[in-house]
Amino acid sequence: MGFEVWPEAIELGRLFAERGYELALVGGPVRDLLLHRKSHDLDFCSSARPEEFEPILRHWGRDGFWDMGRKFGTLGAMRRRPDGTEVKVEVTTYRSDTYEPDSRKPEVNYGDTLEGDLSRRDFTVNAMALRVPQLEFVDPFGGANDLAKGVLRTPVDPSQSFDDDPLRMMRAVRFVAQLGFRIEPETAEAICRMVDRIDIVSAERVRDELVKLLLSDRPRAGIEALVESGLADRVFPEIPALQLELDEHHRHKDVFEHTMIVLDRAVALETGPDGPVPRPDLTLRLAALMHDIGKPKTRKFEAGGKVSFHHHDAVGAKLARKRLKALHFDHHIIDDVSDLVELHLRFHGYVDEPWTDSAVRRYVKDAGHLYERLNRLTRADATTQNKRKAQIFASAMDEMEQRVRELKEKEDFDAIRPDLDGNEIMALLDLAPGPMVGRAYKHMLEYRLDNGLVDHDVAVAELRRWYAGLGEEPGAKLGAGAEGGAEGAKQ
Repeated sequence: MGFEVWPEAIELGRLFAERGYELALVGGPVRDLLLHRKSHDLDFCSSARPEEFEPILRHWGRDGFWDMGRKFGTLGAMRRRPDGTEVKVEVTTYRSDTYEPDSRKPEVNYGDTLEGDLSRRDFTVNAMALRVPQLEFVDPFGGANDLAKGVLRTPVDPSQSFDDDPLRMMRAVRFVAQLGFRIEPETAEAICRMVDRIDIVSAERVRDELVKLLLSDRPRAGIEALVESGLADRVFPEIPALQLELDEHHRHKDVFEHTMIVLDRAVALETGPDGPVPRPDLTLRLAALMHDIGKPKTRKFEAGGKVSFHHHDAVGAKLARKRLKALHFDHHIIDDVSDLVELHLRFHGYVDEPWTDSAVRRYVKDAGHLYERLNRLTRADATTQNKRKAQIFASAMDEMEQRVRELKEKEDFDAIRPDLDGNEIMALLDLAPGPMVGRAYKHMLEYRLDNGLVDHDVAVAELRRWYAGLGEEPGAKLGAGAEGGAEGAKQ
């Protein structure tokens, strides 16, 4: 069997052999060699302990060395080629990772043989190795055959494999998305039986697998496998909850199937690296997946057999925030995804009656940095099979986007502020810092959104008109307030 192996792997193998240690390329890089795909990073395992091969890696990796994985028996190094290509390698001592029944952290045990190390790997397609420098292919569990068939199978009994490391169940559905493989029946049955074991795995490790799944070329296939296996019930229950029973008149869409279509469409609307939403975009994909998770809690059967989901956008935004927090996503992801879920119906009113310029400004202002993603989510969500309705919707979105471009040529939407700042408001109305200043600032911001840029004297006249009108309100109290409010008005 011939391989085009990076010369750095051969060189490293010789350095280990000179000192009497075994070294083998393992896992994903070997799989990718057989699939004729390039691996950016090279993973090795060795008979040597970390303290024994550390000097070798430090010598070889003249452009970088790291040891964050030392407690797991892993050290890494990097070398830069003359053309600037970075070659990164990680070497791990032969090992086996197992969980205690109630532990969230795997225990690392060193092994003595390559075959033993391979037996503890997740799937046969990742349990192949290439000894270096001699280029001896090692495949004790038929991984090459499974690779050719596109099958995911564990090297040992799947119950033992998933008991040893429950995260392997998540990796199975992730590989469905990344590689387009199918899980062989015995392995799939074991996952279904053992889904509760995933509860001992930390939220961070589960999240990382979900992220890799969603950023793959086939996120829909991975999500469907996650749901079919029962894993979603444990790690992302809002998604299988979308499988609502259809009402007897079939007056509403299958929400789960609709969501899968929206996810596909959102992926297709991502842009190239120089576009506004470069592929793959985690925020857009999460929002597409979660945009309707408020529907199960808001579903009502109305008179005449109709089904409604009033306020499912607001309810869904709260559910999205709660779930993403539980999975320990970064705060900016939590905020952005929940905002997109809450805003995803905002555009629909435009289709019935085109907005004024002020309404368009508000839409862009409220969307903020999510504007391009929101438009793509909105387009992806328009899954009607009625060609006429689909064309009307698409044309309305095209028209609105063109109006935004034209308005942006006249003004900077990202920097929209009232024509008067907090200090001017206090001086003009003779106010001390307090809540009234904040109210005035808010009014002037609304006026700015409604009317666009106006002359300074026009803004002053509007402020005085508004303030004078407050005196006509029942129980109105004009003048300085006791609490702060000017700081927000100065923004």
